[in-house]
Amino acid sequence: MRLRHIALAAGMVGVFCLPAHADARDISRDTLPANDGWAPEGEGTTGGSAADAAQVYTVTDRAGLVRALDGGSATPKIIRIAGTVDANTDDDGDHLDCADYATDGYGLKKYLAAYDPRTWGAAKPSGPQEEARQASAKKQAERVELLVGSNTTIVGLKGAVLKGGSLQVRNATNIIIRNLDLRDAYDCFPVWQPNTGGLGDWKTAYDTIWLTGSTHVWVDHVTLSDKGHPDADEPTYFARNAPNGHGSPVSVGSSDHRVGGPTAGRAESDACGGSCKTDLPGDRQGPAKQEPVVVPLGGTGLNLQPSGRGGRQSLGISTEGAFYAEGLVCVKPSSVEVADLVKSWNGSALHQTGTLFNGYPVDLLAIHNAYNSGSERDLTADVGWTPTLHTKIDSAEAADQQVARGAGAGRIP
Repeated sequence: MRLRHIALAAGMVGVFCLPAHADARDISRDTLPANDGWAPEGEGTTGGSAADAAQVYTVTDRAGLVRALDGGSATPKIIRIAGTVDANTDDDGDHLDCADYATDGYGLKKYLAAYDPRTWGAAKPSGPQEEARQASAKKQAERVELLVGSNTTIVGLKGAVLKGGSLQVRNATNIIIRNLDLRDAYDCFPVWQPNTGGLGDWKTAYDTIWLTGSTHVWVDHVTLSDKGHPDADEPTYFARNAPNGHGSPVSVGSSDHRVGGPTAGRAESDACGGSCKTDLPGDRQGPAKQEPVVVPLGGTGLNLQPSGRGGRQSLGISTEGAFYAEGLVCVKPSSVEVADLVKSWNGSALHQTGTLFNGYPVDLLAIHNAYNSGSERDLTADVGWTPTLHTKIDSAEAADQQVARGAGAGRIP
């Protein structure tokens, strides 16, 4: 496995890290090498490497970042983030909190009282408080959703942090996002969904990176977390984990790219809806409540590391999805069974070799089919392809050690 290069080809994301002495190297004009995942296929992934000097920006606040992004234009551009950029700020740079976005009489206590399932029932929320929530959510979205256009490179300088924002890669191509600590894409106004999961659940709007309808995206050596509003600090409403404000660190839909490198976060690709190509090489998951990698119609995981102290699942195979996995490392608490690691939402196939679970070799496909056949569709071993666009694939044991040393922002060799 090559820790240096992690690519995105269909709606995916990755996370990585580096020793402090390496920060002197300018990575802003790096391009993704050939044969390193789906993203370099065809015309390759070069991001904003062709940008003129006038289109190279160093930004230190939200206003500067918004100007550099240029409304999601396709002009080649390089954006270097320095220090901590807070997306929840007004035009003067003053911090905004949830109360600043609330409008039309919205209030959490009012919302909870209006849609308490013991009195409201199982109907979808409607009426004044839901309308006020939607208006408030729109105000926040106008601040924190940051549209990334085609031919863009975003890199973090030493110690760079983007907090409270959601990088939106929609129907774009040729994007590079590297060496950046992305935190706390916090939704102040989650919606209550009474008919979800039996008891109902809260749905949040933001992910630190949102990829949809996009091609040739390389997300490399990034760290994704809820730092600032950790889920453990949030209360509980309606007997469900409270509106904790966090979606997935990364969501992927209807795209063609590769997410790779030891990551800190989770990639979710269940919204593809069409042909998706996603690489997930060498990702390291964080201690999220739920951290399954949800596989789209076609995905590869080479030296993938879906670890975490929270949820029981590590891999989810979405409708008609197929996943080719080699050298996986799954780390879970001792209370988690191997049969819990794979979840099939009417998926079709899983090819896996060389998997380690808490240090022991396991056959995820055989165990999934043996223990879950009564409740889930069996998976076959034939995914229909064999990955060829990749660098060296290490054993799970070797990859585990390399990822531990190299994952996340600040560790690009």
